[in-house]
Amino acid sequence: MIILVFMLLVVGVSIFLAIKKQRPAFLSLPVLALITYVIVEIALVPAPFLDTVKFIFSLQ
Repeated sequence: MIILVFMLLVVGVSIFLAIKKQRPAFLSLPVLALITYVIVEIALVPAPFLDTVKFIFSLQ
């Protein structure tokens, strides 16, 4: 639940800054936050990192 609130906060702040400062680059912040979250979650798996990534992409 905390992750959801954090992501919504990041999205809200990014939209606000993009409108306020007229810079669409701020809209990439939620994407970067989501990618960072996924990498951290993969790293928390007790198996080796590359084996975990191979397993995730081999799922059908």
